Amino acid sequence: MTAILVFSVVLIGFGIVSRRLDRIGITSTMVFVAAGLLVSPELVDVVAVDIDVEESTVELLAELTLAIVLFTDAGRIDFTAVWHSPQIPVRLLGVAFPLTILLGLGVGAAILTDLDFWEAAVLATILAPTDAALGQPLITNRAVPARLRQGLNVESGLNDGLSVPILFVFVGIAGIQEETRSSGFWLQFVVEQIGLGVIVGLVIGLGGAWLLDRALHRDRVNQTFQQLIAIALAVVALTAAEQFGGSGLIAAFVAGLAAGRVCRPLTDRLLEFTEEEGRLLTLGTFFIFGVAFAAPSIDEITWEILLYALLSLTFVRMLPVALSMIGMGLDHSTKLFLGWFGPRGLASLVLALIVLDEEALLQREEVFTVAVITVLISVFAHGATAQPLATALGRHWERAGMADAPEMQDVKPIPARGFRDSPDAPPWA
Repeated sequence: MTAILVFSVVLIGFGIVSRRLDRIGITSTMVFVAAGLLVSPELVDVVAVDIDVEESTVELLAELTLAIVLFTDAGRIDFTAVWHSPQIPVRLLGVAFPLTILLGLGVGAAILTDLDFWEAAVLATILAPTDAALGQPLITNRAVPARLRQGLNVESGLNDGLSVPILFVFVGIAGIQEETRSSGFWLQFVVEQIGLGVIVGLVIGLGGAWLLDRALHRDRVNQTFQQLIAIALAVVALTAAEQFGGSGLIAAFVAGLAAGRVCRPLTDRLLEFTEEEGRLLTLGTFFIFGVAFAAPSIDEITWEILLYALLSLTFVRMLPVALSMIGMGLDHSTKLFLGWFGPRGLASLVLALIVLDEEALLQREEVFTVAVITVLISVFAHGATAQPLATALGRHWERAGMADAPEMQDVKPIPARGFRDSPDAPPWA
């Protein structure tokens, strides 16, 4: 109960001054992670809050939050709009994303010598997905060209879902290498996680969205239950897939992709949830992250872990992004901007928690610690720089007279988390 009390007090305190803090670049995620660190008995211990890192409820909260985010992000993507301006998101997902995993693998193998090749691959995959919500002031700042904001939003909405199957493939290969169980077992594990996750996601997404779409056409569902049904579909996809032995996160992602194509009002309602009630889940997850994960991991930091975390947020991300943008005619400042804005957040945390349970990875605790430290640095580094960078780059582009530059091309807007208070808010907001 102490944790709930502290969380609620912080929520009230931040809410009272939230608009002012937003203006000076202090994000809600930064505040709640910091609050978690302050009350953790592992660190400052201002008010001792005892949360066991092994408790299933902690992992369940994080996984449930990510499943809703995956479902929403997959469902909100308007592929018609992306098709009209595909270059940036397609290059980020199709070129920069796999290169980031490969480069992260190489850097991890070179610096974190305790990890074997496939454990380094697992770590690189955990830290490949980005979380644009951690830099919301940047995504909603109209000083940044819409084409860039949309490209980053589409990337963060899809790369977390793409990371999950890759992660299971690497975990399976690591299990075969360690001979913890037979190769047949690990092959079956990978196939079930990915295959059953996709099948369950398609069934739940298509079936649920079709039923809701029929009901909406007959005016049988009020607005409140449109939102509740959308949330329930994400949860059903998550839990049903895990009951059948598949990945619940893959199922939630695929269900969102399917549902968004069949019933657009469904994903619009769920997007409203992530802006309000869903944000509460996210902040709760990051508060627990500060208490139970970040504080204990700080004691485990070595220079190798810190160096890898810093390189993961800079070189490992920025070089692949720069290579992926070759030939687009973008300004160097734009490439640096796109490269820097790769915050690691909720997806990396949940994937690290999944890996923590995999006995095939002998150094899984070190993998988990590196991931946690990287997310911790990202929360503050990207949160603090989002607003100033957006403003500074906007002025730079204006002074450089780049009105006709490729960065300034018009794009069809796509609804996104974090846009409700923005001039670019979609019609339903």
